[in-house]
Amino acid sequence: MAMPASPTIRRQRLGGELRRLRRSAAMTLEQVCDQLGWASTSKLSRLELGQSRPDLADILDLLDVYHVVPAEREKLVIIARDAAATRGWWKALGAMGQRQRGYTELEASAATIFQYQQLLVPGLLQTPEYARLRVRSGRDVYGDLDVNADTLARAARQEVLRREHPPHYEAVIDESALLRASVPPETRRGQLRHLTALSALDNVTIQVLPLDAVVHDSFVPHTSFSLYSFPDPADPRTVVLETLTSDIYLTDDEDAILYARIGRWLQQAALPVDESRDLLAKLVAER
Repeated sequence: MAMPASPTIRRQRLGGELRRLRRSAAMTLEQVCDQLGWASTSKLSRLELGQSRPDLADILDLLDVYHVVPAEREKLVIIARDAAATRGWWKALGAMGQRQRGYTELEASAATIFQYQQLLVPGLLQTPEYARLRVRSGRDVYGDLDVNADTLARAARQEVLRREHPPHYEAVIDESALLRASVPPETRRGQLRHLTALSALDNVTIQVLPLDAVVHDSFVPHTSFSLYSFPDPADPRTVVLETLTSDIYLTDDEDAILYARIGRWLQQAALPVDESRDLLAKLVAER
């Protein structure tokens, strides 16, 4: 089932529009807040940065201050309602941790997804056994994790690839991520077979970046990353960088352009789809 627009992305979209309107009106944060009687500029700043759930009454007041014409006003009210509709979204997603919810929200509403992974199989492609191993391995870092709930959450996320109107998914996986000695042989073989089966889906492209590959004149990617685009082209493309304790979301178009370029370099350096599938089959046979 197709999901409605991501509240997170709608908040980013709304924030950018509010910032544009304020600058077009040649007003400072202080001037706007003084006119509305808001106690400080932090409230408006957080709205413009897409960091807070908008209150529709506040948005209507801002549109009045900026003298927004009816047609544009109607469009922004719709975006604001989408940005505020978090409760329905979380109910639709079910029970999962906050970081999983963030990824699920982006994946479920995306038109395209590109992922590059240096060290692990991406979450959307993991078998339950591989996912369970990954969750268990993080308990000493993240504390008391619910292994069963987190594993089930990853499985729920993966349904997006098989729904009626799925996103177009592309992945480049470093060969080293497929050779981890810490993964038991049977779990590794099951994971490799699963990647082979998923690569047969029309909307899924999986490429392996060989250990000896040279990426764009010896460029070395600094980190794994994910890049999402959405059905509404005005919604900002979003780059996500996963760190040990939190995820970094980049929504500036310049960032998206840069990471999209790096993604193309990685795809050009990786094995073509058919050769990647052959390598996966070879690794299954060897291990």
